[in-house]
Amino acid sequence: MQSEANNTKAAPVSNFIDWLEEILNVSLVNLGESKLTIGLLLTLIFSFIALFVISEWIRRLLVNKILKRYDITTGTRQSIGTMVKYILILAGIFSILQTNGIDLSAFGVLAGAIGVGIGFGLQNVTNNFISGLIILFEQPIKVGDRIEVGDVTGDVIKISARSTMIVTNDNITIIVPNSQFIDSQVINWSHSDRMVRFNFPVGVSYKENPQRVKEILLDVAKKNPGVLNTPETDVLFSDYGDNSINFTLRVWTSEYINRPNVLKSQLYYEVFKRFGEEGIEIPFPQRDLHLKSGFENLKN
Repeated sequence: MQSEANNTKAAPVSNFIDWLEEILNVSLVNLGESKLTIGLLLTLIFSFIALFVISEWIRRLLVNKILKRYDITTGTRQSIGTMVKYILILAGIFSILQTNGIDLSAFGVLAGAIGVGIGFGLQNVTNNFISGLIILFEQPIKVGDRIEVGDVTGDVIKISARSTMIVTNDNITIIVPNSQFIDSQVINWSHSDRMVRFNFPVGVSYKENPQRVKEILLDVAKKNPGVLNTPETDVLFSDYGDNSINFTLRVWTSEYINRPNVLKSQLYYEVFKRFGEEGIEIPFPQRDLHLKSGFENLKN
């Protein structure tokens, strides 16, 4: 009696398993000599998800743990990690397809169709993808660089296959297509290092002593913590203006590479203060008006 009860309970389970196997073996499409069944489709989906998750985990491990032990810049580490991720994904896709018995020769026609589609409708996507690979290999820009491209100025925070993400000083993220970095002129403020020189114009009255003005400007720059002592700050006598004699204060900095206007403001505040204390006159635009003799006739 107990055996019959067990058989009765096992029958629905066995029927469910048979039904599930039947569903999973339903053929959706033929791929050459292979058949794409529901079970195989689910296996491929979960395999691809695992592939992308594992490749991203390996990229982060490589960038944040392994390469961090060596004297490699952040941008270079990010580039190496991204390239390794792409290689793992490409190799993993072919490995998954072959392991599951997918006839890769069946993708020949599909690849041809995709090629035609790329030629007509996906030119920009392909161009940006290839440009992304060039950026990763040649590294004209890297994560952490301060760049200018077109009207965009900011810090590079991520380089992906299609685009590059840039954050401006206003904390606005701008996504720039990779092809723009290859086809357009790009200014990289920190390509070799994060030390740059800024030029700040200063004008004073013609009655002032240029040597004294130079000493004040150098002293102001020396006392600013954001200005580097090496290379040294210098002051150029630029030209004789219409209303002033003009100087250029040239300072080096690595701290304010992404905030030049902040450094400029700090220096100008202090220069204005020191000029006031030293009695140095900052001129304002002046114009001489010459009245013609005809006005005298109007008075008569």
